[in-house]
Amino acid sequence: MLRRRAFAAGAAAVAVGALALAGLTGVASAGQAAGTAPAAEQLSPGLIEAMRRDLGLDPGEARARIAGEYRAAAVAAALEKSLGADFAGARVSGDSAVLTVATTDRADIARITGAGARAEVVGHSLDRLEAAKASLDAVARKKAPEDVPSWYVDISANRLVVNASRTGAADGLLAAAGVPRELVRVDRSAEQPRAYADLRGGDAYYMNGSGRCSIGFPVKRGTQNGFVTAGHCGTPGVTTTGVNQQAQGSFQGSTFPGRDYAWVATNANWTPRALVNGYGNGDVTVAGSTQAVVGSSVCRSGSTTGWHCGTIQQHGSSVTYPEGTITGVTRTSVCAEPGDSGGSFISGSQAQGVTSGGSGNCSQGGTTYYQPVNPALAAYGLTLVTSGTPTDPPTDPTDPPTEPGGTWAAGTTYAAGAVVTYGGASYRCLQGHQAQAGWQPPNVPALWQRI
Repeated sequence: MLRRRAFAAGAAAVAVGALALAGLTGVASAGQAAGTAPAAEQLSPGLIEAMRRDLGLDPGEARARIAGEYRAAAVAAALEKSLGADFAGARVSGDSAVLTVATTDRADIARITGAGARAEVVGHSLDRLEAAKASLDAVARKKAPEDVPSWYVDISANRLVVNASRTGAADGLLAAAGVPRELVRVDRSAEQPRAYADLRGGDAYYMNGSGRCSIGFPVKRGTQNGFVTAGHCGTPGVTTTGVNQQAQGSFQGSTFPGRDYAWVATNANWTPRALVNGYGNGDVTVAGSTQAVVGSSVCRSGSTTGWHCGTIQQHGSSVTYPEGTITGVTRTSVCAEPGDSGGSFISGSQAQGVTSGGSGNCSQGGTTYYQPVNPALAAYGLTLVTSGTPTDPPTDPTDPPTEPGGTWAAGTTYAAGAVVTYGGASYRCLQGHQAQAGWQPPNVPALWQRI
């Protein structure tokens, strides 16, 4: 069971550790002027254009929104740690990414508003709702439910939402799981989710010379290069060829159903880059994998439909495909089509996940789920290739990579406003914290602003 919230795990632990050293001391206000996150200042033109097309944002609005979302993620993570069992979720709304944090205790209002977020008092904690959802997941793992395409915790509604084509099907699942009806809202749904891996031909990569999927993000495992993708795209041993139809690699690990992630080890002819294909609009640089808050903008790159954007609706969702139930995926309003499977979901410069499946298409719109990238990295012991990660491994693989030079150093305590150099660039500290390995300035836009 995925017990902890996704934005408080993986790379987002940076925000928790750095911003909650002493309760909420040093937490930036969610209402600060936007535009301070370095990644927001260096966004790909392709991503900006996709956000204009799909979200109606001009370039300035897109940069401001992403900057606000970065800060909201840091504040939300710190408040989750501070509120403990009272925490009932966080979400952003509007083009200015206004952060709302829910709690079950009215006494927490001052703490939430003091951190610059809006406070909302609700009846059920996120822990309770997620425990109820975990009960449904346990039943579905034994036998995937019929006529119940998906279920998830809806933070804004403070309910466990079950989508079903028949009310009776939802009632049966709830009864089997022993979930109290007071925690649940049942919505009628005609969705028929399926995995996006059923077209042949085109770009991206091919499995055993036949089916086509899309690369998620380049990764490393020691000195071995590769990439993460969707688990339903292949099983261990399946060989892959690249977009150029040349030999590429093979699946080393794959999980589907249950989760939907896999990784492919590539041969020496393929060099990993910290980039996402912009499909003619400029490649997007990947700087890290801090998970965005519900309501944040998110964009997807896939070999069938290219770039499309939308918003994050719910983390930790469950969805039933014909092959079985998948848990721990994120539900979005982004469209996708077959062949986009495994492709990149990215918010600003932060990797979010790999395309799993959904319903609808990019002509009429739809719902798409992605498998968060951090659990996939953890499952297989992989390292995401980012703009702050050396592409070439050290000569001795047992030695740690050398730093690119500068005054930044792990273990040093930095106050807000402090200036350091790293990799030939200068950065200003946005939040007081003690630096740790992996928190290099380019990797942590919530903590450092490039100047």
